[in-house]
Amino acid sequence: MAFGNDFQDDNELSEINMTPLVDVMLVLLIIFMLTVPVLTDAVKVNLPQASAAPAQAKPETIALSVDATGQLFWHQEAISLSELATRLQPLATLPEQPELQLRGDKAVPYEKVAQVMAVVQQSGMQKLGFVMQEGASSH
Repeated sequence: MAFGNDFQDDNELSEINMTPLVDVMLVLLIIFMLTVPVLTDAVKVNLPQASAAPAQAKPETIALSVDATGQLFWHQEAISLSELATRLQPLATLPEQPELQLRGDKAVPYEKVAQVMAVVQQSGMQKLGFVMQEGASSH
């Protein structure tokens, strides 16, 4: 046995043998594949049955519009501010209030839209949204 520099022995030891490492990894993979399903179903529990209540229908959306002349519309029906207040009173007491979508013509004075907003707030309604045309400029 010589302990000197032997170039032939150095070349043979320069590569790692991967076969045992792959064998160990495959064995571990098989062990995990067998034990994971056993662990997830280890405890049997009899869960209580719940009766599903029917989903409540979402209240309709109410479209309010103010045209260029300042006329107020409930969907397509022309109404006054006092009539708007009387229509909103019973809706404000509902547990799930409908959403109000307010559309204002760009030529209408802001005062008219502000009056509608004030009536909506005084009636107790909580959901008021503004509808705008997509891509409209603010010139």
